[in-house]
Amino acid sequence: MNTTFYQSIEAELDELKAECRFRQLRNPASTADLINLSSNDYLGISLRKEWLREFIDSATVDDLAMSAVSSRLLTGNHQAYIELENDLSTFYNGRSALAFNSGYHANSGILPAIAGKGDLILSDKLNHASIIDGMKLSGAEFKRYRHLDYTQLEDFLCVADGKYRRIIVISESVFSMDGDVADLKVLNDLSKRYGAILCIDEAHSVGVNGKRGAGCCEEAGLIADIDIIIGTLGKAFASSGAFAIIRPELKDYLINRVRPFIFTTGMPPINAAWSRFVLQKMPNLDVERQHLRELGDQLRNGLRSKKLNTLGNSQIVPLIVGENHVANELAEKISRNGFLALPVRPPTVPPGTARIRFSLHSGLKTAEIDKLLECL
Repeated sequence: MNTTFYQSIEAELDELKAECRFRQLRNPASTADLINLSSNDYLGISLRKEWLREFIDSATVDDLAMSAVSSRLLTGNHQAYIELENDLSTFYNGRSALAFNSGYHANSGILPAIAGKGDLILSDKLNHASIIDGMKLSGAEFKRYRHLDYTQLEDFLCVADGKYRRIIVISESVFSMDGDVADLKVLNDLSKRYGAILCIDEAHSVGVNGKRGAGCCEEAGLIADIDIIIGTLGKAFASSGAFAIIRPELKDYLINRVRPFIFTTGMPPINAAWSRFVLQKMPNLDVERQHLRELGDQLRNGLRSKKLNTLGNSQIVPLIVGENHVANELAEKISRNGFLALPVRPPTVPPGTARIRFSLHSGLKTAEIDKLLECL
């Protein structure tokens, strides 16, 4: 046994503890009685036990298959994936859909598939780690423009014009840590003007934004315009997996080029079947979407009225406290008052911006937000 290796590991763990950045898995029983303000179950679908009963009662034996036991390109292309992709295509106005095992697989796989040496990727500085990893894996040159700074993005596009085989612009629509929203119309206009490929990650807006829950791209009227729309099924859909909305020829290309798609066993078919079940109900959840927007406004306005530092304009409401130990202590105090609201620290967010990230869902009541504000 290599004792030097384990000593170095222990030293790094000690350093994390000293910096108040040490993380541990939680026992769910220890937080079962708390009001959960840290999940991504934005529409409270995981709490709808009647939906689960309805799904099971209507499901076939094939729908309940627990594993594809193969990659989709071998023998694992289960009928549940085909039906989910067909329904997603209908949901997105006839555009092609391709299912992935996770949003991380989609982002870290699609970028290396479409970009390489001689290409340029321009990414919002606060994009998710999966996008950063995808850029690094691609081998393409990449630059990160200042968060939501489209003047700097245009400067990059102008300088790059004509110098690369492909230019890809990529952004989240709702940003997972600050809770603010990208201007998709500006991104689309700039991408068209400079001939760039536009990719929008809708992880935190699918289900939540748009009249039917098709995300910020629907809200902006741009479903047909954006080259690649990435949606996640593990958040507002309370399922597992992800999908890309693309043109048919790009779907064929990705099937042949995306390594996490080619070399991974397909997601459990039961998840694909459940996602399809939820998708069919998604257009009818506008009351829940409106209530969620109102909850976000209530909490954010309440924090501002108390002169507390917050950001954004979505169902994700950060309370910026600065130092790691302050965030840890505040989370503990909040839990003693009946709420589960976890600290977010570097490297997830920049140093000096540790925070409590309140991630709201439509099952919450306004009185519970009032109680949280009183506690704070």
